[in-house]
Amino acid sequence: MSQPALPFVIEPMTLADIPAVAAIERASYSLTWPIRAFDYELRHNTLAHYYVLRTSLAHPPTDTSSSTVPPETLSGQRSAVSGQSSTLIGLAGFWLMADEAHISTIAVHPDWRGLGLGEWLLLALLEAGQVLGAETATLEVRPSNEPALALYQKYQFEEVGRRPRYYSDNDEDALIFTTPPLALPDYQAMLAQRKIALFERLLKIEGNKPE
Repeated sequence: MSQPALPFVIEPMTLADIPAVAAIERASYSLTWPIRAFDYELRHNTLAHYYVLRTSLAHPPTDTSSSTVPPETLSGQRSAVSGQSSTLIGLAGFWLMADEAHISTIAVHPDWRGLGLGEWLLLALLEAGQVLGAETATLEVRPSNEPALALYQKYQFEEVGRRPRYYSDNDEDALIFTTPPLALPDYQAMLAQRKIALFERLLKIEGNKPE
């Protein structure tokens, strides 16, 4: 019996994705990159690896009346998920710096949050980083960002330092988080268990319930 397919796909970001990506970033963070920065990352930064999350579902399983990203910004970003039209709803990326995957961004469209899709993107980055030769993953996170802290701690990121007044919008510090060695058998076993559990959770999203 074949494994049921998710109505989501993660694939490399393209230049055509930049307008939708920038809109999601603006809805997600108080400090965001200009469009030209994403253009540079894709065209010229050989260390950069960026991905987008698409869905074939027509609507999220929650009310979208209060969306902070204009629908027209996203509707033009289409590709194929299992042969269907799809919409870009998330992004993530990292810089491969020697043997370290430095996670630079993870963001999900506001209407699609709380479903596990940010975690799905994080898993994808950890897997991609290891394939490309990363031995660990690292990132900066605000101490006030409790949902992000909980997610990273779930994946055994640990605080290894602090950058004082790192965020220019409010002078908040940044916590430096890093993983154990990605290749450790115990860490790989944890990732496999998390992936199975998350896959089963995503299958239950409205519009993709298995019969």
